Amino acid sequence: MDQSIIFFLSAIIIVGALMCAFICLRGKGKKNLNVEYYRTKCLENEHKLVKDEVSSYHLSVLNADKLVDQALRDLGIKGQTMGERMKNSVTLFSDRNGIWTAHKLRNTIAHESDARVTYEDAKYALSCFRQALKDLGAI
Repeated sequence: MDQSIIFFLSAIIIVGALMCAFICLRGKGKKNLNVEYYRTKCLENEHKLVKDEVSSYHLSVLNADKLVDQALRDLGIKGQTMGERMKNSVTLFSDRNGIWTAHKLRNTIAHESDARVTYEDAKYALSCFRQALKDLGAI
Protein backbone atom coordinates (compact mmCIF):
# COMPACT_ATOMS: atom_id res chain seq x y z
CA MET A 1 0.00 0.00 0.00
CA ASP A 2 2.83 2.42 0.72
CA GLN A 3 4.27 1.88 -2.76
CA SER A 4 0.94 2.69 -4.44
CA ILE A 5 0.72 5.99 -2.52
CA ILE A 6 4.29 6.85 -3.52
CA PHE A 7 3.49 5.98 -7.16
CA PHE A 8 0.31 8.10 -7.06
CA LEU A 9 2.12 11.12 -5.55
CA SER A 10 4.97 10.73 -8.05
CA ALA A 11 2.46 10.72 -10.90
CA ILE A 12 0.82 13.90 -9.58
CA ILE A 13 4.21 15.63 -9.29
CA ILE A 14 5.22 14.61 -12.81
CA VAL A 15 1.90 15.76 -14.31
CA GLY A 16 2.17 19.07 -12.41
CA ALA A 17 5.73 19.62 -13.62
CA LEU A 18 4.70 18.90 -17.21
CA MET A 19 1.82 21.36 -16.95
CA CYS A 20 4.13 24.06 -15.56
CA ALA A 21 6.65 23.43 -18.34
CA PHE A 22 3.91 23.63 -20.97
CA ILE A 23 2.63 26.95 -19.61
CA CYS A 24 6.14 28.42 -19.43
CA LEU A 25 7.07 27.30 -22.94
CA ARG A 26 3.85 28.71 -24.33
CA GLY A 27 4.92 32.20 -23.32
CA LYS A 28 2.31 32.68 -20.61
CA GLY A 29 -0.40 33.57 -23.11
CA LYS A 30 1.64 36.16 -25.00
CA LYS A 31 -0.07 36.80 -28.30
CA ASN A 32 1.77 36.84 -31.59
CA LEU A 33 1.46 39.90 -33.78
CA ASN A 34 0.95 39.87 -37.54
CA VAL A 35 4.39 41.22 -38.43
CA GLU A 36 3.62 41.63 -42.13
CA TYR A 37 0.53 43.72 -41.35
CA TYR A 38 2.44 46.04 -39.00
CA ARG A 39 5.43 46.32 -41.33
CA THR A 40 3.19 47.26 -44.26
CA LYS A 41 1.19 49.81 -42.26
CA CYS A 42 4.34 51.35 -40.81
CA LEU A 43 5.98 51.74 -44.24
CA GLU A 44 2.80 53.12 -45.81
CA ASN A 45 2.54 55.70 -43.06
CA GLU A 46 6.20 56.72 -43.31
CA HIS A 47 5.83 57.22 -47.07
CA LYS A 48 2.89 59.56 -46.46
CA LEU A 49 5.15 62.00 -44.60
CA VAL A 50 5.96 64.63 -47.23
CA LYS A 51 8.46 67.36 -46.42
CA ASP A 52 6.48 70.37 -47.70
CA GLU A 53 2.99 69.16 -46.74
CA VAL A 54 2.31 70.25 -43.17
CA SER A 55 -0.94 68.28 -43.02
CA SER A 56 1.05 65.10 -43.72
CA TYR A 57 3.07 65.73 -40.54
CA HIS A 58 -0.04 65.64 -38.40
CA LEU A 59 -1.63 62.68 -40.13
CA SER A 60 1.55 60.58 -40.08
CA VAL A 61 2.07 61.12 -36.35
CA LEU A 62 -1.57 60.34 -35.54
CA ASN A 63 -1.51 57.15 -37.63
CA ALA A 64 1.81 55.95 -36.20
CA ASP A 65 0.51 56.46 -32.67
CA LYS A 66 -2.63 54.48 -33.53
CA LEU A 67 -0.53 51.64 -34.93
CA VAL A 68 1.55 51.35 -31.76
CA ASP A 69 -1.61 51.47 -29.67
CA GLN A 70 -3.12 48.70 -31.78
CA ALA A 71 -0.01 46.57 -31.21
CA LEU A 72 -0.27 47.14 -27.45
CA ARG A 73 -3.92 46.11 -27.49
CA ASP A 74 -3.19 43.08 -29.69
CA LEU A 75 -0.55 42.01 -27.17
CA GLY A 76 -3.19 42.17 -24.45
CA ILE A 77 -1.61 45.06 -22.55
CA LYS A 78 -4.13 46.35 -20.02
CA GLY A 79 -5.27 49.97 -19.85
CA GLN A 80 -8.14 52.23 -20.81
CA THR A 81 -5.95 54.63 -22.81
CA MET A 82 -2.75 54.33 -24.77
CA GLY A 83 -0.97 56.21 -21.99
CA GLU A 84 -2.08 53.57 -19.47
CA ARG A 85 -1.07 50.76 -21.83
CA MET A 86 2.35 52.40 -22.29
CA LYS A 87 2.80 52.67 -18.51
CA ASN A 88 1.87 49.00 -18.16
CA SER A 89 4.46 48.00 -20.76
CA VAL A 90 7.25 50.49 -20.02
CA THR A 91 9.83 47.73 -19.62
CA LEU A 92 9.25 46.62 -23.22
CA PHE A 93 10.51 49.89 -24.74
CA SER A 94 14.20 50.50 -25.39
CA ASP A 95 13.62 54.27 -25.78
CA ARG A 96 11.04 55.15 -23.13
CA ASN A 97 11.60 58.89 -23.42
CA GLY A 98 11.31 58.77 -27.20
CA ILE A 99 7.98 56.94 -27.26
CA TRP A 100 6.57 59.26 -24.59
CA THR A 101 7.77 62.32 -26.53
CA ALA A 102 6.16 60.99 -29.70
CA HIS A 103 2.91 60.22 -27.89
CA LYS A 104 2.87 63.70 -26.34
CA LEU A 105 3.27 65.18 -29.83
CA ARG A 106 0.27 63.11 -30.91
CA ASN A 107 -1.72 64.50 -27.98
CA THR A 108 -0.73 68.05 -28.92
CA ILE A 109 -1.89 67.48 -32.49
CA ALA A 110 -5.13 65.85 -31.38
CA HIS A 111 -6.09 68.38 -28.71
CA GLU A 112 -4.70 71.72 -29.82
CA SER A 113 -6.19 73.26 -32.95
CA ASP A 114 -3.18 75.55 -33.45
CA ALA A 115 -0.55 72.82 -32.99
CA ARG A 116 2.64 73.58 -34.92
CA VAL A 117 4.65 70.57 -35.95
CA THR A 118 7.85 70.72 -37.97
CA TYR A 119 8.96 68.10 -40.45
CA GLU A 120 11.83 67.22 -38.12
CA ASP A 121 9.44 66.76 -35.18
CA ALA A 122 7.22 64.45 -37.22
CA LYS A 123 10.17 62.48 -38.59
CA TYR A 124 11.60 62.03 -35.07
CA ALA A 125 8.21 60.90 -33.75
CA LEU A 126 7.86 58.37 -36.56
CA SER A 127 11.30 56.96 -35.78
CA CYS A 128 10.29 56.59 -32.12
CA PHE A 129 7.04 54.87 -33.06
CA ARG A 130 8.99 52.57 -35.41
CA GLN A 131 11.37 51.63 -32.60
CA ALA A 132 8.43 50.97 -30.31
CA LEU A 133 6.95 48.60 -32.91
CA LYS A 134 10.30 46.81 -33.11
CA ASP A 135 10.49 46.56 -29.34
CA LEU A 136 6.99 45.04 -29.25
CA GLY A 137 7.88 42.50 -31.92
CA ALA A 138 5.43 43.98 -34.39
CA ILE A 139 8.04 44.68 -37.07
